[in-house]
Formats: sequence, C-alpha cells, structure tokens
Amino acid sequence: MKRRFFVLSTLSGICFEKKFFSLLHNFFSRREKFFWRRKKIAIFAYQHTPMKKKVLVGMSGGIDSTATCLMLLEQGYDVVGLTMRVFDVPSQMEDGEPRSILEARSVARRLGIEHFVADEREAFRGQVVDYFCNEYLRGRTPNPCVMCNPLFKFRVLSEWASRLGCEHIATGHYVRLRRDDNVVRIVCGADKTKDQSYFLWRLSQDVLRRCLFPLGEWTKKDVRNYLEQKDFAVKAHEGESMEVCFIEGDYRDFLRTQRPDVDSLIGEGKFVDKEGRVLGVHKGFPFYTIGQRKGLGIALGKPAFVLRINADKNTVVLGDEADLASRYMLIEGSSDDILHLDMRADNHPLSVRIRYRSKPLECEMLGDVAPGLALVRFVEPASGITPGQSAVFYRGETLVGGAFIASQKGLGQYVNNFQAEKQEADII
Repeated sequence: MKRRFFVLSTLSGICFEKKFFSLLHNFFSRREKFFWRRKKIAIFAYQHTPMKKKVLVGMSGGIDSTATCLMLLEQGYDVVGLTMRVFDVPSQMEDGEPRSILEARSVARRLGIEHFVADEREAFRGQVVDYFCNEYLRGRTPNPCVMCNPLFKFRVLSEWASRLGCEHIATGHYVRLRRDDNVVRIVCGADKTKDQSYFLWRLSQDVLRRCLFPLGEWTKKDVRNYLEQKDFAVKAHEGESMEVCFIEGDYRDFLRTQRPDVDSLIGEGKFVDKEGRVLGVHKGFPFYTIGQRKGLGIALGKPAFVLRINADKNTVVLGDEADLASRYMLIEGSSDDILHLDMRADNHPLSVRIRYRSKPLECEMLGDVAPGLALVRFVEPASGITPGQSAVFYRGETLVGGAFIASQKGLGQYVNNFQAEKQEADII
C-alpha cells in the first residue's frame, strides 16, 4: 500500500512539474513575442520618422546669432552652436575669456543646445590680421571681412560641421540664397540697410550648398521685435557689434601695435597735388585712405581729399572732391572669371558696388586690358575708387561676380588703348 502511494505521488509530482514548466515556457514565449512585436514596431517607427537635420550655427552671442538659433529650432532643426576665439581685444575680455564666448555659452545653455569653442587665434592672425596690416603697407585699403569669410569663418564652420555630423551651417548674415538647379545664387537681403551680400562674393558653391541664412527675409527691427517676443528683451536691445571684429578704435593705432616699426620703416613723406607739386609733409602713406578729408594735418585754405597713394615713393596725392570721380575702373582678374558665365545674358543691367553700403552703380564690363586686369565703365561717374576694396557685381538683386579693385595707375592709358582698339575694330 505504501509502495503504491509512493509511486502515485511520484507520478503526480512529475506531471505537475511538467505542467508547471510548460506553463512557464508558454509565459516567457508569449512575453518574448510581445516584446519582439514592440521592438519591431519601434524599429518601424524609427525608420519612418523624419530625422531632425543637424545645423551648426556660428554664434557670437549677439542679436543676430541668437535669433538665428531660435528660428532654426522653431523650424525643427537640431541646432549646435560654435563660437570662434579669433582675437582677444583687451576691453572685450572678462574672466580670461572674450565676452562673446561667455554670451554665446549663456545663450546656448538657455536654449538647451550644445555649444563648442574653436580656438583659432593663431590661424586668424596669419590669415586675416597679417593680410590687414600688409595691405596698408602696400598703400591699399584692406577688406578683412571679404577675406575672412572664405579663408577662415566659413572654412572653420564647414570643418567643424563635418566633424560634428552637421548637414548644414548657418550664420546671422542678412542675405538670401536662391537655388537654380545645381547652382546656389546669393541674393541681397530683404533689409537693404543691412544687406551683407557684398562680403560673401568669394564663397564657393560647396560652401553655399550647406548654408542657411534665416535672417535674409527679415529686417533688423523685426529681428529685435522677434527676440522680445521670445523673452530675450535684454538681448533685443543690445548695440551693434564692431565693424571690424578685431579692431577697437582707429586702425592706425592697431597698425602701430601690430607693426611697431612702421613709423621708422616708412617714415614721413610728401603731400603732392595732381601735377606732383609738393604741398607739405605727411606721417607715412599707410596712415591715409582714398577719399579721406579729415585728419590730414595740412591746411590748404580749402577742403582737400586723398586722391591717390604711391607706396613706392611714399607720396599722397591731394585734390578736390570732384577729382575723386571717374568713369572707369581697373579690377584684378580676367573678365571671364569675374562674372558668372551663366548670368551674362540676364535681362537685368549689370551694376557694381565698390564699397559696403554703397548703392549699386550701373556699369559695363569692357574686358581685359592686360594680364590680370579688366576694365569697367560706369554709366555715371563713381567716386572714391579704392584699391584693395571689393567690386561686387549684381544683376538686379542677384550677385553675379566680384573682384578686388586694382591700382588705378595707368588707367587713362588703358582707356585710350581700349577705345583705339574698339574704333579700329569698328572700321574693320
């Protein structure tokens, strides 16, 4: 009897155990299927959910870059900020860092975005500051922003964007882009008083294809109002940044700081009139610019303007304001390279700006007059043509080319030769 009970107990125990493990197996099988189903749903959702496009914004901590970050966030971008440390201006330092870095870091923290600092002081000095000083020592007036943008600012942004996996780069420039097939056109900003297309004429197509300029359709006033509405009232009422980011005050003081031997190296020179007659003594040609009237340190009984600078002879030519006007201009480069080929047949007349904020002047590209020199004719006389500055060409509001203004030495002879050749060609 006991043996039968033992056998029955053992058999029921085995059955119970089998049933238990069967139930346990079924439970985990169902659970595994449940989680696998959830996993497949999650994978499907991930694969079919649009990824946020990542953009690297050049941040200065000011009004425009702050608004740029806000606008891109509202448009659904994954925004990352980058501030470049390029030159330490003493009055702009705070706790051992430029105030722009502290401001940008504070804005990024408030917006909840990543922020990086690129220390590019050495490269900036070699590529931009040295160029700036050397141009004055050549008797030319430099265009630092035009040089900085392709060689430095947008190059650094592009390199960091690739490193951080950002598809786009963005800045607070007041400029628009138009995409025609595979070509990206730079178009003037909607705010004509803030348009910055002049500074971007040297950007390559590879860079422009990655660029976003959210402020292009906005006016500065509207940007300030926008920041106020976004609870950035203090930022909205900040002042404008310095025109040249690494200079505070007079460029002459900066030049002496960077080139301490400039006074002894150049020395005093002569003021002369258009005929070469000596009018007086000046401090050295690097301290004067075309069109300058104030601070000449000479009294002639009437207003005098700087017409030309001869670095080889250390002379500065003075004359009347009317003498600054010219119907022609020499620019560096070949006319085939200066104007975008596919924009030459555009119906809009060709115009050119010869300095930032100047109005576009209707003109005609006459062609090459010497290796590396092209001749431009203005419909109406232009005043204060300055070697070293940029000549930026437009058709309507679309930028179609650019070049640096060359020395105007021998301009009259080039014009005469061109006109003689044209007359000869017309006769033939």
